[in-house]
Amino acid sequence: MGNSDSKLRFRKAVIQLTTKTQPVEATDDAFWDQFWADTTTTIQDVFALVPAAEIRAVREESPSNLATLCYKAVEKLVQGAESGCPSEKERQIVLNCARLLTRVLPYIFEDPDWRGFFWSTLPGAGRAGEDDGDDEGARPLAESLLVAVADLLFCPDFTVQSHKKAGLDGPEDMASLDSCEYIWEAGVGFAHSPPFNYIHDMNRTELLKLLLTCFSEAMYLCPSTDINTLNPWVTFFCSADNRHALPLFTSLLNVVCAYDPVGFGVPYNHLLFSDHREQLVEQAMQVLMVALEHDLASTCAQQPLEPTAPSAELEEQEPVGPDNLFVNYLSRIHREEDLHFILKGLARLLSNPLLQTYLPNSTKKIQFHQELLVLFWKLCDFNKKFLFFVLKSSDVLDILVPILFYLNDARADQSRVGLIHIGVFILLLLSGERNFGVRLNKPYSLRVPMDIPVFTGTHADLLVVVFHKIITSGHQRLQPLFDCLLTIIVNVSPYLKSLSMVAANKLLHLLEAFSNSWFLFSSTQNHHLVFFLLEVFNNIIQYQFDGNCNLVYAIIRKRNVFHQLANLPSDPASIQKALQRRKKTAAGMSRAGSMETVSMEGSRPAIPAEPGTLKASLAATPGIEKLTEKSQLSEDGSIVSLQERHSSQPQADQSANAGAASDTESNSGRDNEDVFYCKTETARSRMSSTSSSVYWVPTPEWVLSWKSKLPLQTIMRLLQVLVPQVEKICIDKGLTDESEILKFLQHGTLVGLLPVPHPILIRKYQANVGTAMWFRTYMWGVVYLRNVDPPIWYDTDVKLFEIQRV
Repeated sequence: MGNSDSKLRFRKAVIQLTTKTQPVEATDDAFWDQFWADTTTTIQDVFALVPAAEIRAVREESPSNLATLCYKAVEKLVQGAESGCPSEKERQIVLNCARLLTRVLPYIFEDPDWRGFFWSTLPGAGRAGEDDGDDEGARPLAESLLVAVADLLFCPDFTVQSHKKAGLDGPEDMASLDSCEYIWEAGVGFAHSPPFNYIHDMNRTELLKLLLTCFSEAMYLCPSTDINTLNPWVTFFCSADNRHALPLFTSLLNVVCAYDPVGFGVPYNHLLFSDHREQLVEQAMQVLMVALEHDLASTCAQQPLEPTAPSAELEEQEPVGPDNLFVNYLSRIHREEDLHFILKGLARLLSNPLLQTYLPNSTKKIQFHQELLVLFWKLCDFNKKFLFFVLKSSDVLDILVPILFYLNDARADQSRVGLIHIGVFILLLLSGERNFGVRLNKPYSLRVPMDIPVFTGTHADLLVVVFHKIITSGHQRLQPLFDCLLTIIVNVSPYLKSLSMVAANKLLHLLEAFSNSWFLFSSTQNHHLVFFLLEVFNNIIQYQFDGNCNLVYAIIRKRNVFHQLANLPSDPASIQKALQRRKKTAAGMSRAGSMETVSMEGSRPAIPAEPGTLKASLAATPGIEKLTEKSQLSEDGSIVSLQERHSSQPQADQSANAGAASDTESNSGRDNEDVFYCKTETARSRMSSTSSSVYWVPTPEWVLSWKSKLPLQTIMRLLQVLVPQVEKICIDKGLTDESEILKFLQHGTLVGLLPVPHPILIRKYQANVGTAMWFRTYMWGVVYLRNVDPPIWYDTDVKLFEIQRV
């Protein structure tokens, strides 16, 4: 009875707020207390009892009432932070105010006229230790709110374990409390693991939800070309003005990396108990990933810092490097055991959906792998010591296998394009480092059920087979990523000691598909894919010939593909004929080179999104020449950047690539044949949004400009030497068995017969404005779509991306 009464009172107060024509005085506590005095409200109640239409009505018709509501709610949070919430009633008031602000803030942000409201100062709200009467020192409402939330996240008996003995001492003094002693979980910079308390976890989760909502002003700003516009909420919260910045950063990171969803290994445990720690981990990860915001200008200019351990002493020093203290601390983690703790934690969580048990649904499956990938990306991007630590041992494969699993699983699902992009970006970043290529030679013995052909081989084989699957049976929106996928294979190719027959056939199938004359002539960009594949073959032949008899055999079997490329006709009549032939060819090619049809046992096919699934649009991704910079591998193994961006492809082509089409573009400009072509086991039409609007015609001059640069010499020499030898063996011994031929190739040598080895080119990822904007839209899209209970931003007027239905 009492519960429904209090909800009724709350509901009446909301209605009064919208209907009162006269502003309600801030001093009318009896009225305002109705919004937070109730002890039984949940955040779901607040969302149900405060409908969107009414918040907008108050905003338009009684703006002073909305302003007072926000001001009073923040005032209550500030009071709670100062007193330390010693009573249950005070804790309840704080939680209710947090819920109310979480509900209202998005409607403040969606109206440009209101956006400055929280940054205006209020009379009498002085900064700590300053004279309240002096309006110069008045603190904006946003700052008061953020400082109060930070204090409340280290509030004994509310969000952290009290260190005082019960009943003996009064409440702790919040002003002098050293929050570094109250870090939430053992891990980086903190050795003590506090006892688990699910009420503290729930309270932290609610406050972090409010914090995330504060930071979400970014969702209501158009995708700006000026990526250096920093989020004022994040900037203040992660500055020295927040005295809890270090312990809070450490708490969030440790809570995430220490989390083990499988718990104590009791099957079905997750069905019996609600896991409050999981909700906290999700919220902690989302706050962490959006708080790790760094302006691009300093990313590009930043020299690696000499890291020092994150510890309480850091607070006394002048901050070195980034002003954002979260980024600063993250970039300075360097102790071996800290790096190990982070990597092991992320790998454990990323691998969670891959865990196989004999009992169906017996282990908990987490849903926050996209946030984990963003966090892993930011760690590698901001902390080079972490990146080198990841690559130092085969632990990197514990990150690689889950990423390949996600890529393969999501390839047919339009609502998961963003997930595929971030997975590919991470692999592109890793592939720029020599150690990554070397690690891929480790045999792949895990048998994670994946919808790919069965093979016996290494992690390199797994990578090639999954990439082939994405290119040949992924959906159309993945086309802009083909360059990236092949660049990753090029980067690792000089180190691959022995490709399996399955992977070798897949690479040649891609070459066959991409070197089809109508495909080459149908877009300004398509020939680049052939250049990448030839570079892969050349790297392996020149630097890893000895162990790669499978690939050499596959090249010999498909030698006609190379001869056709060398003799590609370029006269106008042939170009026309090839373009007309495309309709006949597409169907026939779909089955080419796909000999292995048996998928791994226990796997399920990649399935498209359910109709009606919500997805957030993404910013366009830059072309590969903007994403990467070319480096050369010198003889001592070090990688030297090539400042001259000379390219094996003609310059004109690079300027023709006006960037990949954005994920929001319509498909109306595309020929249905293109859609069909992508769905088949072949490739794609790479018409970007710009080239499809301007009708483009291939000319003989254009074909010759790149055909003359095709790097075919090494392969032609190999064929010239080996084909007669293989044919002779077959005739002499009457062989039809390929194992004998492979044995011959295994012991063959081309020493002294091939052209002088070319220098190895590595295309390393480089930070750029395009990807920074892509990450911002992707990250906030994930936050929007993952927070559905309650749906914090649903149906508000977000500007950073569009919410679309598949």
